[in-house]
Amino acid sequence: MNGGTSTGEKPKDVSLSCIHRIYKASHRGYVRTVRRLQKLLTTSWFAKCLAVRRVTQDNQGKKTAGVDGIKSLTPKQRLILVNQLRIDSKAKPNRRVWIPKPGKDEKRPLGIPTMYDRALQGLVKMALEPEWEARFEPSSYGFRPGVRFVLSKVGIKPI
Repeated sequence: MNGGTSTGEKPKDVSLSCIHRIYKASHRGYVRTVRRLQKLLTTSWFAKCLAVRRVTQDNQGKKTAGVDGIKSLTPKQRLILVNQLRIDSKAKPNRRVWIPKPGKDEKRPLGIPTMYDRALQGLVKMALEPEWEARFEPSSYGFRPGVRFVLSKVGIKPI
């Protein structure tokens, strides 16, 4: 899964080039091109590999089981998951866990999706994020991935 193509490209590089193209097309207002590139990215084997890797290896909650009880995947199981990812199925129910609220005796519900659903969410997020990133205001810094708080201080000037 970490290997590249016959030309030596890595999955992350191929996916990133498509992500950059989505960003540029959205910034220029080419809606049809954005949709075509998003469909290309969500059906791309490289993007699926990257989404599965992020969920099963890179993520902090990689050992958290969903309703299906799967906690971790072997390399062969990860490859099977990559080949199974499709955006036409309905999500499985989440596992409900009650966790304590900080500083209180109350508990709040936390839904934990299955490994398959997490990988699918990551794949869709990978396709949608660059479109919306291009539409944000240049001075908007709240809750944006890859944009640091320090950058927002540069945009603020005293009167």
